[in-house]
Amino acid sequence: MSVLLPPALDLSLDLLRCPTCRTRRLHPDDGALRCAVGHTFDIARHGYAGLLTGTRATSGDDAAMARARDRFLSTGSYAPIREVGARLAADAAPEQATVVDVGCGTGYYLAGVLDQLTDARGLGLDTSVRALRSAARAHDRAAAVAWDVFRPFPLADGTADIVLDVFAPRNPTEFHRVLRPTGRLIVVRPTGRHLAELRGQVPGMVTIDPAKEQRLHRALNPFFEAAVTERVEYSAPLTRLDALDLVAMTPSARHVSRADLNDGGLLPDQVTVSVLATAYRPR
Repeated sequence: MSVLLPPALDLSLDLLRCPTCRTRRLHPDDGALRCAVGHTFDIARHGYAGLLTGTRATSGDDAAMARARDRFLSTGSYAPIREVGARLAADAAPEQATVVDVGCGTGYYLAGVLDQLTDARGLGLDTSVRALRSAARAHDRAAAVAWDVFRPFPLADGTADIVLDVFAPRNPTEFHRVLRPTGRLIVVRPTGRHLAELRGQVPGMVTIDPAKEQRLHRALNPFFEAAVTERVEYSAPLTRLDALDLVAMTPSARHVSRADLNDGGLLPDQVTVSVLATAYRPR
């Protein structure tokens, strides 16, 4: 049975380009997307388009990580992070904006931006099939596409008003290519204080490189200049389940097993959330 084209994906079709041809547009054809020379890409029954070609990326959230992320984000503990991203986007975007969320995960942050921008449309890119299932239904104006964000994006030049990157890999060349000259790149990343209590009590959790900000500046500086930076820092209460999910939804999940955590180790009942959010102008 053919999969119907999801309305949000239909809304974003003009942004997409065939990842094989690089320049040809995609059009719907019998439950798939197809370019003029016949390259064909499935639309999953969960609503996202699978544009990945060649070797499949393996760095995205697996099913357990995506479930943990859904549960944790539903507590509202990261709502202030979502709010700052949405505010920075709203300050810079036109009324009918196009928002591209790179490494969108479950679509939580993209949905927050679209709630603020009532006439905007959104497109999320991620490698994780399980996360994309959530992203495809995160908002009625948000489409989702399977893609490895380290590769050139399957998007036309200069089509995005906002590129959103929250705790996600960065591809400065592609950010610059797909943004309009008047657009904004919004990058949210952790400071050294982020989740300090949890990292202090859970052996094996990934640490935050103290040179992270310098590396970010070196990577983005040829393409972007910072317009405004906001620091968001607060203490969030944690139940034991929240703490387990918070570990399980991060890259630390690959180094710390839930079984080890469930063996009775002491977990904090609150944690420092600390991030920097910067809106960048294209050079």
